[in-house]
Amino acid sequence: MTDIKNERLKIAYSGIEGAFAHIAAGRIFPDSERISYHSFRAAYEAVVKGECDYAVLPIENSYAGEVGQVMDIIFEGDLFIKGIYSLPVTQNLLGVRGTKFDDIKKVISHPQALDQCYNYLQEHGYEAVQATNTAEAAKYVAELGDKSVAAIASVETAQRYDLEILEENINTVDNNTTKFAVMERTMSEDIVENGRPDVYAMMFTIPNEPGALSQILMTLGIFGYNMRVIRSRPLKGHRWTYYFYTEAEGDSSSISRPMIEGMQRNCEMVKVLGHYTEVDEL
Repeated sequence: MTDIKNERLKIAYSGIEGAFAHIAAGRIFPDSERISYHSFRAAYEAVVKGECDYAVLPIENSYAGEVGQVMDIIFEGDLFIKGIYSLPVTQNLLGVRGTKFDDIKKVISHPQALDQCYNYLQEHGYEAVQATNTAEAAKYVAELGDKSVAAIASVETAQRYDLEILEENINTVDNNTTKFAVMERTMSEDIVENGRPDVYAMMFTIPNEPGALSQILMTLGIFGYNMRVIRSRPLKGHRWTYYFYTEAEGDSSSISRPMIEGMQRNCEMVKVLGHYTEVDEL
């Protein structure tokens, strides 16, 4: 992944201070100005309009799966992926100071966080209530001051809103990780020479006929690319029609254009989202 000069860059994210997107943006762009937006789409549009240089948006969690709303925004929009970063996510049960486990009746958090802690919530019989994001949930609990209502959020959020960490690491699985995509207005082509394979992120649609998807798989294989991610999403406004998202890795030094042209011959539409070298976890 290319080193990004971040001299007071403006970085859009969805949520408030303490949200996992806020944390991820700070680790990717440590010297930047992080700007909060109320939704994924608003953060995305901030880059489109030139209000911000990049947007940091979650696209997938290792336990709860893809963030479908973000994927649809990327499919419909004109921004490109500069890189994808993996942030280890540890969910924690937070409450106002002095809260005991017997006091808690409701737990509020983002739907993905609730999914990631489903087993814990079921075991304790807590009512799950959805919030816009984890940090908003923590802020709400802090302002409410009700010991019967707890939040699921990060340790950083507990510190920011003066909440007590009632129990740490309540994820159903220990290796809970969220992938964040950095969105930009123009596609980067400056790949770092670090011995790692290049990655192409693409979206495409194919004819609804036998063998259509296998042709795409074959094309990538012929040019030495490994399709390590492939997911389908419903195509809005077209019943029972889908688009595909893929991340394909390989050495693109001389074969990237023929590979893309090969896909275009077998697809109704191919949208190249980005070309980058993936980095380690944040």
